[in-house]
Amino acid sequence: MKIAVIGQSLFGQEVYKELRKDGHTVVGVFTIPDKDGKADPLATEAEKDGVPVFKFPRWRVKGQAIPEVVAQYQSTGAELNVLPFCSQFIPMEVINHPSHGSIIYHPSLLPRHRGASAINWTLIHGDKKGGFTVFWADDGLDTGPILLQRECDVEPNDTVNTIYKRFLFPEGVKGTVEAVRLIAEGKAPRITQPLEGATYECIQKKDNSKIDWNQSAEAIHNWIRGNDKVPGAWAEVDGQKVTFYGSSLVDSPAAAAGQPLDIPGASRPGIVTKAGLVLFGNDEKALLVKNLQFEDGKMISAAQYFHSGGSAAVELTEEEKNFAVQMKAVWKSILTNVDQVEDSTDFFKSGAASMDVVRLVEEVKLRASTCQLQNEDVYMNTTFQDFIQMCVRRLRGESDEEELVVDYVEKNINNMTVKMPHQLFINGEFVDAAGGKTYKTINPADGTAICEVSLAQISDVDTAVAAAKEAFEEGEWGKMNPRDRGRLIYKLADLMEQHQEELATIESIDSGAVYTLALKTHVGMSIQTFRYFAGWCDKIQGSTIPINQARPNRNLTFTKKEPIGVCAIVIPWNYPLMMLAWKTAACLAAGNTVVLKPAQVTPLTALKFAELAARAGLPKGVINILPGSGALVGQRLSDHPDVRKLGFTGSTEIGKHIMKSCAVSNVKKVSLELGGKSPLIIFGDCDMDKAVRMGMSSVFFNKGENCIAAGRLFVEDVIHDQFVKRVIEEVKKMKIGDPLDRSTDHGPQNHKAHLDKLVEYCQTGVTEGAKLICGGKQVQRAGFFFEPTVFTEVQDHMYIAKEESFGPIMIISKFKNGEVDEVLRRANATEYGLASGVFTRDISKALYVSERLNAGTVFVNTYNKTDVASPFGGFKQSGFGKDLGQEALNEYLKTKAFTGKQFHWKKKAFVEQHRARDSATTWDGGSHRGRHLSPSSRLRVRKIPRRDHKEESTGLMSL
Repeated sequence: MKIAVIGQSLFGQEVYKELRKDGHTVVGVFTIPDKDGKADPLATEAEKDGVPVFKFPRWRVKGQAIPEVVAQYQSTGAELNVLPFCSQFIPMEVINHPSHGSIIYHPSLLPRHRGASAINWTLIHGDKKGGFTVFWADDGLDTGPILLQRECDVEPNDTVNTIYKRFLFPEGVKGTVEAVRLIAEGKAPRITQPLEGATYECIQKKDNSKIDWNQSAEAIHNWIRGNDKVPGAWAEVDGQKVTFYGSSLVDSPAAAAGQPLDIPGASRPGIVTKAGLVLFGNDEKALLVKNLQFEDGKMISAAQYFHSGGSAAVELTEEEKNFAVQMKAVWKSILTNVDQVEDSTDFFKSGAASMDVVRLVEEVKLRASTCQLQNEDVYMNTTFQDFIQMCVRRLRGESDEEELVVDYVEKNINNMTVKMPHQLFINGEFVDAAGGKTYKTINPADGTAICEVSLAQISDVDTAVAAAKEAFEEGEWGKMNPRDRGRLIYKLADLMEQHQEELATIESIDSGAVYTLALKTHVGMSIQTFRYFAGWCDKIQGSTIPINQARPNRNLTFTKKEPIGVCAIVIPWNYPLMMLAWKTAACLAAGNTVVLKPAQVTPLTALKFAELAARAGLPKGVINILPGSGALVGQRLSDHPDVRKLGFTGSTEIGKHIMKSCAVSNVKKVSLELGGKSPLIIFGDCDMDKAVRMGMSSVFFNKGENCIAAGRLFVEDVIHDQFVKRVIEEVKKMKIGDPLDRSTDHGPQNHKAHLDKLVEYCQTGVTEGAKLICGGKQVQRAGFFFEPTVFTEVQDHMYIAKEESFGPIMIISKFKNGEVDEVLRRANATEYGLASGVFTRDISKALYVSERLNAGTVFVNTYNKTDVASPFGGFKQSGFGKDLGQEALNEYLKTKAFTGKQFHWKKKAFVEQHRARDSATTWDGGSHRGRHLSPSSRLRVRKIPRRDHKEESTGLMSL
C-alpha cells in the first residue's frame, strides 16, 4: 500500500522502518519542524531514504484546515494514513482522505485513559493491566473503532519509562505494523468502543502534578511513578519545589533509620536514610524515593539531601584540563543556541533534551572509555562544572556515590587490626537481616565466638534476588561493555591483593586454615582466579556455522554467547574464599549478577569480599551475600523463579536435593561439585620420596578438608610396608596447634559437628576390622583439633573404604604386584569421580592407568596441583559442570543461534544515491546509512548474475 506516516519521535521512526521492510511504499512523512536546528528522528530516517518529508508547524488555524497544507498532503496519493505518535491536530479533511482511512497508535487499553497522558494515568490509578490500542481515527478524542489491542501486566514499581521501554514501545511498533498488514489483507476489524469504562483525564503538567499527602502510601507512590520523569511529581520542602523520582513501596517502614525531614502537609516527617527518602501516607505505610530535583534543575540522590552541597572541587591535571576543553566543544555542538559554554552553563536550561543526554554520554565514552556514565549522571550534574567534576572523579576511579557504610567488628589479631563486616550485603549496602536475626560464628581454634553475624531470612533472599535482577536487566552492569567489566574485576583482584593479609587472617580464625596456607592458597588462588577471568571478559565469542541451506538460499547462522541473568551460588566451609572465587569470578566475567550464600559456619571472608567489591566500584546489586542456613536460604534460592542458574559445592546428598528443587521450580541451570572418594594408586616403581611427600599432601592438606583429598590409597604390596613406615615418620613430625602460628602444620577442624563425625568415622573403621596405626582421636586441648590418622588393612567392603571422611584420615589398601587391571577395577568401584592419582616411573603404565581412571581430574606423580586455567569438576555422583578454565564460563552463559537470509541492494539505485559523495561509504547494520571514510577509499560493488539479469550487490544479514 501507499502510506503516509504522520507523527514523530523514535517510535515513529521504527514504525516507518518496519513498514518499508514489510514492502509498503511510504509516499510521504509528515512530522514536526526542526527544533534548535535538529530534525526529528522520523524526518532524519525518511530524508536519508529520499522519501518526501513535510514539516508543517500546524495543520489548521482557528479550527479550520489550512488549504495549502491539505493540498500538499493530498498530492502524495496516500491510500492509508498511519499515525504512530502524533502531537499535532490533524484535520478530518486529511483523516478521511485515503481510501483506507487513518489508524492511530494509543498507549492505553481504550476506552480507558483517553487523552495524551494515558500512560501516566494507567500508573496513577494503580491499574494492574496496561497496554496499547490501534484504532481507526474519527472526529472524536480517541473514540474511533478499535482495530487491535495488546495488554501487559503493570508491575508495582513500573514508571512511564519502564513500561514504555519494556512493552509499549517494542510491542507497539509490532502491533502498528500488524494492523497495517491486516488492512492490506482485508481482515482489519472495526470494533465500536464501549461507553462503559470510558475515561478522559487532563494532560499531566507540572502545575497539576503536586502531591496530595492526605492519601495512602500506595496512592502517593502511584502518583509519583505516574509522573516520573515527565512532568515530575513535586511538593514544597524547605520553602522550594522539590520533584520526586524513583518511587517504590517499603515493606517495613518502622525499621527506617535516618534524619527526619519536615514536609508540609504530610502525616509525619520523611526520613532521609542511606537508601533514599522514606515518605509516609496517611495509613502509616511508606514508600521510598531515590532521587530529588530542585527548582534550579539540580538533581541529587535523596540519600544526600542534607549533604547536597557536594564534595570539594578537585584540581584538574593537564590531561584532565584537555579533556574538559574537549567536552566544552561537545556541549557547544549540542547547545547550538549557546554562544559560549561557561562553568555555570546548565545543560537543560540551555535547551538540551533527553536525546541530547544520550548523545552526551556516548561522546564521553568516545573520548574516555574508562569514564562509565549513565543518563542519570547527566540529570544529576546539570552544570558544566559539576559535570566535569563528576567525569574526573570517574576517570580517577573515585566513587561519587554515597560512602559505603560498614559496621565493622574490629579485632587486634595476628599483629594487625582486622576489620570484619558482619551484616548481610544486599544491593550495595550492609544491612541487618529481617527481624534483626543473628547467630554466632565460632573460632575453631578455641571454640569461642568471633562475632554476631546477621542470619538471612526468606524475605532477605527475595530482596537480594530482586536487586540482582534489577542490576542485570536495568542497571549499569547489564549495559557495560565487556572490557570495562574486566577492568572492574581486575580492580577487585588488586584490592584483594592489598588486603590479602587481612583476608588470610579472617579465613584462618573463621575456618581454622593454617595462616600460611590461607595466605598462599585460600587467598592467593582467589586473587589469581579473578585476574584470570577478568581477562576473559572481552574474549567470549560465538561462531558462524555453515548450515545446509547456506547455498543457494543465501542463509547464514551464527551463535552468540549471552549471560544467563541472576545466578545463585552456594559454597562450602572448607575453602570459604577460594570456593567463592572459583564460581563468582566466572559468573561475573560472563556478565551475570550474583546472590551468594556462604557456609553458615564460615561467612566472614565472603562479607569482607563484598566490601572490597563495593570499593572496587562494582555496581549495586551485582554481588549480594547472604549468610544463613542451607535449609532456609539455600532452599529459597533453589526455588526462586527469578534465579536462572545455581552453582553448588557440597555434599552429594544436598546436591541431589538442590537439583530436584531447581527442576521443579523453573528448570534453572545447575552445576554441582559434590562428594569424592578419590583413589590414589602408588606402584612399586614410584619415586618413594615423592610418593610419600605427595601422598601426605593428598590426605592431610588443609586438615583433610579438601574435596579432592585422596580418600583411599592403593599401595602395591612390594612397597606397602616401607611406604606406611615412612608416612608414620612424617605424621609424627607434624605440628598441631594455633593456625596463626607460622610454624603450625595442622590446624583445627572447621567446626564441632565435623570433629564429632571424624571421631565416629574412625570408631566405625576399627569396629569393621581396619588397623588403626595412629591418630583417630580428638586432641586434648581447647578447640576442634583432630589427630592426623592412618588406617591400613582396609578391605573393599568396609565403610571407610567407600565413604568420604573429609578429614585428615589416610585409608591405605594393599594390591598385589602387577595386578594393574584389578587395582583399576577397585579404584573405579565407587559412585564418586572427582579426582584420582597415580605414582609410577613407567610412562606407559602412567598413561594406561590415567586413561582408565574414571574421574574429572587425574594427577600423575603429583597431587593437589590445581590451576586457574585448568577445568575442575567431577563425574558420576561427584557432580557435573566445571569450575576454572575457559570451560567454567560455559556454566554461566547461554548460547543463542541466529539464522537469517542475506538480502540484496539494487546496484544502480545504490550507486546513484552515493555518486555525489567524494568519500566512500561503509554500511552499518544492514541499512543504507553511511559513514564517510577517507577520500582515497572507493565504493566497490560486486556484480552477481541473477535470474532476472539485474545487477545487484550483496548486503549484510538481516534477521
